[in-house]
Amino acid sequence: MIMSRTPFRISFFGGGTDYPGWYRENGGAILGTTIDKYCYVMLRYLPPFFDHKYRIRYSLREETQTIDEIKHPSVRECLRFMNPERGVEVQHNSDLPARSGIGSSSAFTVGLLNALYALKGKMVTKRQLTMDAIRIEQEQIQENVGSQDQTLAAFGGFAKITFGGAQEVTVQPMIVDADRLRRLEEHFMLFFTGFSRNASDIAGEQIRTLRNKTKELKMMAQLTEEAVDILSSNSSSFERFGELLDENWKIKRSLTTKITTPFVDELYETARRCGATGGKLLGAGGGGFILFFVKPELQPKLKETLKNLILVPFSFENLGSQIIYYKPDNNY
Repeated sequence: MIMSRTPFRISFFGGGTDYPGWYRENGGAILGTTIDKYCYVMLRYLPPFFDHKYRIRYSLREETQTIDEIKHPSVRECLRFMNPERGVEVQHNSDLPARSGIGSSSAFTVGLLNALYALKGKMVTKRQLTMDAIRIEQEQIQENVGSQDQTLAAFGGFAKITFGGAQEVTVQPMIVDADRLRRLEEHFMLFFTGFSRNASDIAGEQIRTLRNKTKELKMMAQLTEEAVDILSSNSSSFERFGELLDENWKIKRSLTTKITTPFVDELYETARRCGATGGKLLGAGGGGFILFFVKPELQPKLKETLKNLILVPFSFENLGSQIIYYKPDNNY
């Protein structure tokens, strides 16, 4: 039995510049972090006592004879990619709901790949996990996804990630004093809006309009650089970080009409009236988790005002995808 644990992510700036259709011509960069909420994948060779070869458990249960019969796209394509020598059982558990803007699909793909490599007795680099996951999601499944989610899930940590050029993906961990990073962490409040949506549908609309949004995407890239400068300077105020989030959200919501909803807009304005400096809907948009930047002394008021929503406490993490349990199966 093998178990992998892979963190979910929060992307602060640069979302949209991580689509290959954009960064292969223009370059791109995002600033984001992983958090201590995880996707767990349990994997083993299936013992030969069953009338099926593959068993997959997630929100549904699948039992099939062939890989081609598997309906879960990531499981099917990861198994095709890795081609395990015998049938397998895959079980998925998660700390947070899927389709909610925290990179859950890519975290699952990275975690499953990590476990499949371990099943074959191989330890691979975080970069290998990243590039394999990007290939599977973008080329084999043909999802409308960028390249940041797979990268953050594999590497973990608070990082600036640049896209394009010979390396395609370059990870630069943020060098921030531990106390300063802790104080930054204390400014965030993460709420679940109660909505789930298909990020691929929303991202697809965004991808189709990339060439018409050059000005907006370049502005978002500039905000990423300014946010990096704020974190790199021990003398800079965090308040400006929150203001940049507000500016970024205003630009992001203008990219397509599908990114926000009247409910989300009202929620955002309510948070602003309660003292939030800025915030953003996580992921492609449409629903899921919404993040606010709020001074610690103002957070009780916002918590009370939004008491009908689930507040999710979190901390930054820096380990990325890991194998947390490894016990080779007996051979039959």
